[in-house]
Amino acid sequence: MRRYETIYIVRPNVAEDEIEAITSKATAIIEGDGGTILRINNWGLKKLAYLIKKENQGYYVYADYAGVPASVAEIERIFRIDDRILKYLTVKLSDSCDPEAVKEQLAKDEPVPISDEEDMGEEKVEKEAVVVEKEEEKEEEKAVEKVEEKDTVDEEQAD
Repeated sequence: MRRYETIYIVRPNVAEDEIEAITSKATAIIEGDGGTILRINNWGLKKLAYLIKKENQGYYVYADYAGVPASVAEIERIFRIDDRILKYLTVKLSDSCDPEAVKEQLAKDEPVPISDEEDMGEEKVEKEAVVVEKEEEKEEEKAVEKVEEKDTVDEEQAD
């Protein structure tokens, strides 16, 4: 089995469930030929660098999978026929691939889930509050030192 990645751009006026149907059709073709889906990322609606079929925006979908060349040929055939697909590109990443090993590697490389990042955001706010308090304390100390220096200078001038 070979490892491939396919990026395709869907017209911006296509509904979310239709995009999901296109993705599930491609997934069914890959799995029907004995392939494995490693990951699918919906990148969302993005501005295109140039007009493609009179569209200036498109919904990007990234698919990383292990499969056979016949699967790729069938997916590309379907994408050519489907008017909702603006553009697609498939790249062969490697000639041989162990899907289980790749899935384990991808699981290790994945970033922390969003819910954990939100929790970290609260900690960050707490840390920022502590930093602000320390800065305020330093400013107060500087102000006190200036007042003390001024008092010392005033006393020396009075003598």
